[in-house]
Amino acid sequence: MKKLIILLTLSLSITSLFSQQDSLKQVTSKPVRFTFGTTTLIDNSTVETPYKGGLEMEISHRFSLIQNYHNLFGIYGSANTRIGLNYGITDRLMIGAGTTKDYQLQDIHWKYLILRQTEDNKMPVSLSYYGNIVLDLRTEDAFGPTESFRQIHRLSYFTQLIVARKINKMFSVQIAPSLVYFNSVPQNVDSTAGYKNLNFGLSAGARANLFGSHSLIIEYDQLLTKQDIVVQPKPNLSLGWEIGTATHSFQVFVANYNQIINQRNLVFNTNDFKKGDYLVGFNIHIRF
Repeated sequence: MKKLIILLTLSLSITSLFSQQDSLKQVTSKPVRFTFGTTTLIDNSTVETPYKGGLEMEISHRFSLIQNYHNLFGIYGSANTRIGLNYGITDRLMIGAGTTKDYQLQDIHWKYLILRQTEDNKMPVSLSYYGNIVLDLRTEDAFGPTESFRQIHRLSYFTQLIVARKINKMFSVQIAPSLVYFNSVPQNVDSTAGYKNLNFGLSAGARANLFGSHSLIIEYDQLLTKQDIVVQPKPNLSLGWEIGTATHSFQVFVANYNQIINQRNLVFNTNDFKKGDYLVGFNIHIRF
């Protein structure tokens, strides 16, 4: 009987010891939170997703290029707007949809958080996969000769792997290789030269939390695929300010692109930031 009591006591002690070790492992491998404040930095997606069952509304607005006081520095010009919704299926998986004014674009997108950075650096980075399918609802003549038009020509696709790291409480950075495919692209008349269907790009971004809920944000996108046209697409550059709360985030920025949808900004941007081609834009994120 005494041997049985001793054996049970030892078993309980060992079980308790292993439980304590497991608890310590869970504490030391705690995932990093809030690498970025929103699901999008400015135009590019971040590694963040809504929590399970969480709903997020996005409102993106781009004024026209800054000219002079006659168009109130772009405010009176033609503007582009997108409204979208994101939903967290799990804490790692998100789906969403949106509609954009220019080119009458309807998008369905998704994101999956593959890896999470941990506080003990056992996992030094976060990794997310993001993709979308975009439907262009313009009339058939916008896609070239109507006799060769097919409904599938309306579709384009964007795929991105996002690698991010929260360096400390103040700084977070990310880099993302991208792949774009258009079922239909503009071609020169009587020539095979023009834009390419398959394109590769590279995006980078950073966020600096300066004080309280105020942050400085920056993005840069570079198209890597050379097009069969004389004047190549221009890289994208944006610099902005973000103010965040528990349920809302507001971003205001200057940028040299206005298409909002990733694949169109990456492949078709003609505004050159070196020549001062800038516009003002803002994003609003509302979390429910």
